[in-house]
Amino acid sequence: MVEMTAKEEEHGLGHILVEDHEWAWRFALVLWAVAGLLFVAMAIPAIRDVVLEIDDWFYETTYPVKIGAITAIAWFLNFIGGGLFAWPFRVAIASFLFAKKRWEAFYAWILALVLSEPFIWLLKNLYGRERPPEALVEATSGSFPSGHSIGGAVMAVGLVVAFVPAGPERRNLEIVAAGFAFIMGGSRMYLGAHYLTDVVAGVAFGAAAAIGAAVLVHRFYLRRFINEREEAYRVLQARKT
Repeated sequence: MVEMTAKEEEHGLGHILVEDHEWAWRFALVLWAVAGLLFVAMAIPAIRDVVLEIDDWFYETTYPVKIGAITAIAWFLNFIGGGLFAWPFRVAIASFLFAKKRWEAFYAWILALVLSEPFIWLLKNLYGRERPPEALVEATSGSFPSGHSIGGAVMAVGLVVAFVPAGPERRNLEIVAAGFAFIMGGSRMYLGAHYLTDVVAGVAFGAAAAIGAAVLVHRFYLRRFINEREEAYRVLQARKT
């Protein structure tokens, strides 16, 4: 393994957030596009009616099915996705990265939250969609999109990005993070707190925010590092002449 220089460590390059910038950025854009298409669909009455019919059918088909162990897991996910656990956890992760001076990971973590959390409140109030008629949990805010799904995707993907360097070894954990995001979303439908499209839009939007934040921050740090190297080379060449 090649040792990182002090300058590379200072720029956060000792922990590579994203290995293939172009692929990761395209993937984030695809996820944003999926969420965006659902946002547009829910804003156009003719299309929204079709979406609502699909959502109603899915809810009526799946909600009556309840299994004790799965219900317990869904309740647990409801707790860890709620503000009483999620926000202290997010602050703890940010504090750890800050204390360890893991600046690139710290800023990617913060940016992912900035790109996701404010939009949960904004979109819920913009669409004002009513929750399903019957649920195992109480919820007062709008149904679309699912805040738990957005937050769960951001946390799962963001944790893998922040603590595991990009590379072949991270592939399995990326799959686990994606799986957790979908399970979190599925638990919201299982509990009757959300419809299918609420969850799909939330998972896509949250994952896109985490991946997009990692790409943007890593590109910034990499460009900054390259610029400083080029400037140092120019200074060295000038001294030789």
